[in-house]
Amino acid sequence: MDEIASLIEPQIPALRRYAWALLRDDEAADDLVQDTLERAIARWAQRRRDGDLRAWLFAIQRNLFLNGVRQRKARGAHLGDEALNDIEAPGPGPDGHAGLRDVLLGLDALPEEQRSLLLLVGVEDLSYEQAAQVLDIPLGTVMSRLSRARARLREFMENGRTAALRRVK
Repeated sequence: MDEIASLIEPQIPALRRYAWALLRDDEAADDLVQDTLERAIARWAQRRRDGDLRAWLFAIQRNLFLNGVRQRKARGAHLGDEALNDIEAPGPGPDGHAGLRDVLLGLDALPEEQRSLLLLVGVEDLSYEQAAQVLDIPLGTVMSRLSRARARLREFMENGRTAALRRVK
């Protein structure tokens, strides 16, 4: 295992840069790199010994990224803010309607992988292990993504839409 780590570790900065260029999101890029490294280690025996390690890692990363794009397309289009106007309020008062709209807008502001995970665990009541199987990610990733998703949704609910915006330097 130390041999594998010594070969892969120098490739991580390049994988991170590539992931960020594909996704333009630090957290998603980190997750893509983590997934790439996990897949590479799990399939280390399938690697061609005479092949280029860096190219092999980039191929894994690109395939994982493309699988994610395909998955998002297969899930269908997201509803726009205007579609939220047609949702009936759950309670008798207008506050219930506004609260539901805020939650839906907050969910829509989350990155896709966090939104999916939050919905699987929070709405569908799947266990962390079941969600990891559904999304084909490690249990630790489920817990970290879920924690980030909850924190971001909480921030959105407390601070409104501006909480989802990031300052670009």
